[in-house]
Amino acid sequence: MNHLGDAHLHTWTLRLMALLAADPQDQLAWLGERELDTKDVVEEVELLCRVSEGLAERGVFEPGELRDLRAIGRRLGEIDATCRVGFWDNALVTDSAWGDVRSLARQFLLTSLGDWRQPLPRPVRPQSGHH
Repeated sequence: MNHLGDAHLHTWTLRLMALLAADPQDQLAWLGERELDTKDVVEEVELLCRVSEGLAERGVFEPGELRDLRAIGRRLGEIDATCRVGFWDNALVTDSAWGDVRSLARQFLLTSLGDWRQPLPRPVRPQSGHH
């Protein structure tokens, strides 16, 4: 990892995977009162999965990690537009795709860190004036 941006993206990927791998009740507790759009979560993870290709070329991710990230990206790509509407807390409990993503994220963390149980990222404070 010779690029500062690479290190940041690697860290962000690990944090996001920790959130995706967490048990549903922990994910809901992390969300708290935040209203996070499902579409935004899907797009963020898909972007990181696409960026991981270049990161792997630079040695940031190992082949096994890249394989796991590709699987997550494919599964998210299968979530149709109607299931991307609404808040993520609702999607977590109503759409089985998130159970699949949880399993794939756990596999990524097992491959990468040896344990899927990782601390959840610090929640980002809601932006003022944002609804």
